[in-house]
Amino acid sequence: MVAEAAPALPRPARRSPVLAFCLAQPLGAAGAIAITAMGLAAVFAERVAPYDPVAIDFGAMLAAPSVEHWFGTDAFGRDILTRVIYGARTALAIGFLSSLLGCTVGAVLGVASAYFGGRIDMGIQRLVDILLSFPIIVLALVVVAMLGRNLVLGIDFNLILAIAVPTMPRVARVVRSAALSIREMPYIDAARVQGFSDARIIFRHMVPNVAAPYLIMFTAAIAQAILLEASLSFLGLGVTEPTPAWGLMLSGNASDFYREAPWMILFPGLAISVAVFAFNLFGDSLRDWLDPKFKV
Repeated sequence: MVAEAAPALPRPARRSPVLAFCLAQPLGAAGAIAITAMGLAAVFAERVAPYDPVAIDFGAMLAAPSVEHWFGTDAFGRDILTRVIYGARTALAIGFLSSLLGCTVGAVLGVASAYFGGRIDMGIQRLVDILLSFPIIVLALVVVAMLGRNLVLGIDFNLILAIAVPTMPRVARVVRSAALSIREMPYIDAARVQGFSDARIIFRHMVPNVAAPYLIMFTAAIAQAILLEASLSFLGLGVTEPTPAWGLMLSGNASDFYREAPWMILFPGLAISVAVFAFNLFGDSLRDWLDPKFKV
């Protein structure tokens, strides 16, 4: 008598990575939602913002928060809610571009340092040590003071470079430590024995395996870049008037009228805090999600 075959068990439904991340890291999901909201507000600022960000209304100077102006107005009668929304565009654009530049260059230096070793490793690491010896804000101040301004399509690329430079050595050091362990793997030795070129080994085997620390550092770098851009703008070395920027809104007239119009400082400062907190929250959760040591 032939035994009947057991019925095939249905395969469990596979969760999407986004849903799995949200269920495993609810705080990270909250940070991602806040980042998405800021991004949408920045992209559709013309439709979301109630007023022109540079329109001056002397009849509404220092108006308290009300139905007409939810966040109040500044010393020139400009709507603060509108300028906070447009400031998100400035903060996210500069933060994303500077972090992308700094993290990418840092990752290239880290992988090259780990793979080639020897004098190349020694030279790159001594450069990294020199850059790490400067505080982040001091290094950015030095770079932006040396380069001055270079506006292209309304974006100061020298400011982006000044914010990217302090990011490079930290990313290079983290990526190098990850790439050093990968360099000793058997499949790297096998690739060398088969005669693969250095470029193929680096881009085929090493770069994909350092993608996780790169993404984690990238999200953390955006938070740092937003805070650094606000600091430079507050000191007068970043974004200039009349461009809406959170750090710029905290300087100038805001410091003169903070007693009678505290909303001029409250809402831009709150926007900076929420943005930095959201990126840090998302970055920490992404680290826990991608790092196998944190998974049970």
